[in-house]
Amino acid sequence: MPINIVKVYKILQRKATYNIMAFIKAPTDILFKKAGQAIGSVFNRTLSRLTGAGISTDSRLVQSRAKWSGRSDKKDWRVRLQIPTGADAVYNSILDNNDLLAPLQEARGIFWPLTPAVVIQHSANYNPLAQTHSNYPFQAYQNSQVDSMNIIGEFPVQNSEDAKHWVATVNFLRTITKMYFGKEQALKGNPPPIMHLSGYGDHMFSKVPVVVNTFNVELRPGIDYISTKQSNTEYKQLTGPDAGEFLTAQQGESQTWAPTLSNISVLVTPVYSRESIKKFSLSEFARGELSGKGDGEIGFI
Repeated sequence: MPINIVKVYKILQRKATYNIMAFIKAPTDILFKKAGQAIGSVFNRTLSRLTGAGISTDSRLVQSRAKWSGRSDKKDWRVRLQIPTGADAVYNSILDNNDLLAPLQEARGIFWPLTPAVVIQHSANYNPLAQTHSNYPFQAYQNSQVDSMNIIGEFPVQNSEDAKHWVATVNFLRTITKMYFGKEQALKGNPPPIMHLSGYGDHMFSKVPVVVNTFNVELRPGIDYISTKQSNTEYKQLTGPDAGEFLTAQQGESQTWAPTLSNISVLVTPVYSRESIKKFSLSEFARGELSGKGDGEIGFI
């Protein structure tokens, strides 16, 4: 039986028109309800995943902002660079009584408010010994080392308090990449201070002694900047009978602008003293006993 193409086309056209009109006449609240259920289902699954990972308080989906302050509900496993607890002279020279770096005093250093990208490389070096009339050289072991690690992360700034923290972070990195030189007396001649790298829990980075080789701050074009004010303290030397003493005089406030989003990358290298290397044991390292969890201990990586 021959097919009537025109008749079939008209039937399909009427069905398509009916479906479109039924969709248009559907109540608006039903459509929004279905859409809300779909979005809510996706959000609940994402929220459950983040909560299970232990980052619910830091997630931008939960609070819509980065966590700049300390975490009191869970153990803080964010990546951070800190002044060692026993280095009181370094802490006093950098953070003590310093209004510019005041946001970093509680943490004793800087941390990445969002999870950064960390590139880690371990290497075992061998020296190939060429043998006469041999297809393969002998590999003579030389040494093992942990190469420099690059930490790259975003720093969002959403208010003036975040901006103060961003300014303090940049100035802290400027400070710890310089030696004690010039007017310094107590620590004059010392190289840039050694930091402790921590993050991701006890058996990843825990008080790993590192030096900061380089850092980069990306100031992006086409984004907003937030202003923040810091106390501007000026030191004036007294004259007369009190010569040699110093008087602190408050001279108003200084203003700095911080980008709402920027990238900060830091290149660090693990460093260990000869005395600490003597305490190394491969069997203890394999069991996780040299992770720096104890007081006064450092973490081997």
